[in-house]
Amino acid sequence: MGTKFIPATLDYELSPYTGLTRESWLEAGKYMLEGIFQNIRSFQDPVIMPRKETQITYPHLNASEEVQKTQRRAEVFEGLTRTFFIAAPVLQNIPDLEICGYPIAEYYKNQVLRVCTKTDPLYVGTYEDQQEITGHEDPFRAFQQTVETCALVICLWVSRAQIWDTYTREEKDTIAELLQGYAHENTVPQNWRLFNMLDMAFLNMEGYKIDRDIMRDHGQAILNYYAGDGWYRDGHSFDYYSCWAFNVYAPIWNLWYGYENEPYLARKFEEQSNKLMETYGDFFDRDGWTNMWGRSNIYRNAATSAFDGNMMLRNGICNAGLARRISSGSLMQFLGREDFLYQGVPTLGFYGQFSPLVQGYSCAESPFWLGKAFLCLHLPADHPFWTEKENNGTWERLGEREVKVTTLNGPALSFSNHQANGETILRTGKVVKRPGDEHGMWNYSKLCYNTKYPWESAPSQDVEAQQYVLKDGTTNRCSKANVTFWYGERDGVLYRRQFFDYSLEKESHWIQAVNLADFAVPCGILRVDKLRIHRAPLSLTLGAYGFPDNGTCISEKAQGSARAMILKGKDAMGREKQLAMTIYDGWKDLKLLHSTGTNPDSEKSIVLYAATERQKQYGYEPYVLISQVITKESHEDFSEEELFPVKTVRYTDPENCGGYGPVILEMKDGGKKEISFEGMEGQLML
Repeated sequence: MGTKFIPATLDYELSPYTGLTRESWLEAGKYMLEGIFQNIRSFQDPVIMPRKETQITYPHLNASEEVQKTQRRAEVFEGLTRTFFIAAPVLQNIPDLEICGYPIAEYYKNQVLRVCTKTDPLYVGTYEDQQEITGHEDPFRAFQQTVETCALVICLWVSRAQIWDTYTREEKDTIAELLQGYAHENTVPQNWRLFNMLDMAFLNMEGYKIDRDIMRDHGQAILNYYAGDGWYRDGHSFDYYSCWAFNVYAPIWNLWYGYENEPYLARKFEEQSNKLMETYGDFFDRDGWTNMWGRSNIYRNAATSAFDGNMMLRNGICNAGLARRISSGSLMQFLGREDFLYQGVPTLGFYGQFSPLVQGYSCAESPFWLGKAFLCLHLPADHPFWTEKENNGTWERLGEREVKVTTLNGPALSFSNHQANGETILRTGKVVKRPGDEHGMWNYSKLCYNTKYPWESAPSQDVEAQQYVLKDGTTNRCSKANVTFWYGERDGVLYRRQFFDYSLEKESHWIQAVNLADFAVPCGILRVDKLRIHRAPLSLTLGAYGFPDNGTCISEKAQGSARAMILKGKDAMGREKQLAMTIYDGWKDLKLLHSTGTNPDSEKSIVLYAATERQKQYGYEPYVLISQVITKESHEDFSEEELFPVKTVRYTDPENCGGYGPVILEMKDGGKKEISFEGMEGQLML
């Protein structure tokens, strides 16, 4: 355990929710820099941080000597530029900043020049150098350095007066020479195009020649990745890259290049950022917490940088008081935990070290991408972001047990704000992962992502948190949903379909699937799903959220044929937690699975799950599975109505199996939900 950040400056009049001010953010920046520089032994040493994880991250120990050489160069560059995200805006405010005895402006000025100087041991190499080192003649090869050149030019812009303007023309030319290749050569055809665009925009802004046709080609491609509702498709997926890449880099590009040279593109990027702002505040919970979802979760609160991106635009619509409230809340979500740092450096995890979420393209310094959240410090002290009183947007308007649901068909995202527990739950679609890609399924294919219950990796082969698992009764092989089709919301019910082990090599109608239908209730989500199964016998499980097990009280209740199991306990930080799962038709049992090392919050955890079996190869057995998962951030008992909200279930078919026709749920609060899967087939989207 490390030492959590405790701000010295608090103003609850200006910031009634968090107390954090501009000075608090500067303190947080210095706190992060102190953690970094306590690991740098001399002024000439690069930003290479302690490495707790060595099996997944790069430099990869089993790689060839040539590959390791390239990876070591990339790590030096990544450490420099990503920590610069924090240092640059702090320097802009404190030009004579010293940390651990080092003058920070001089350190970064020196290091930046060194990595760009061919004769220096820290030289990271041009794009052409990388191709020569790796022995690749592939013209479509891309390198990690492209990512970091973009971070570099942003930070040189932010700290212009402290660093860039102090270089001689010859020194600037040296840096520009390194940038040229990464600006103009091959890149990855997704959010990476923006890295090239900003490299070229910076060079152009500083008087260097660029290829405007290449710039325009990247720009039109970025525009065409747009899916609607402010979100961009990144590769195939939708995730936070839409927010911390597309909706940060595009606004900066507008400032540097677009408004003057490509007004149509600039106008579209501005419109799309504003569209994101219409709903993005509701993506976070009542405490401003960020959801653990998608890849690169080690970047944490970098997701809040999209607010800063919008405020850079000429006609941005960002609610400044709400943006600061969320940004500060998410900052403290992480910096306020004692397990966040390892030897002063953010762990390769979401909270503490958590290897199941780590990807091979990361290194020990990669988490400093979260430094993008600190870019808000480039905004002057009199900017509304710092002067407006914090507000909590939707949460200030919701009734005590009210839920607000926002469903966006473009990116296939439905997020619900639950006033009863302060949580935000995300339900996603348009997901395609390879069969067996458990990592991808954890990141994208969970049925729900909850801001207060980060996703749990597999505690066993036949049980997953917030996922269905099918187990073949003949072979004992387990199948998990790797593809999620999106239908959308109808009459307050969200419809999706998940396929198990979906592959283009198979006929899709032979693949096991489940039609999903779920809707929000005050403390969670109620499911009325329908099996689309061909083979039997089989068993089926569905997990609730992973529950931190730091001493858990377990109880059960029943009402008629419905059963509920309730867990009460605390998370790793000692906060009260409570979870209940209720099963109705289609399920036979509720069970518990204890696990170690599979939960991002706590070393030990419990997965509460429902289980059932289907025995006949063909036969009219129950198709519909009704269940509910609800949570509270307190130990106040759930009411009977919260645990058992369904008054009656009415089926169309005479066997009451849900094989065809609508299923109607009459709720105890007087509401009614009609679930009908007919007509889905022609409207499913990926």
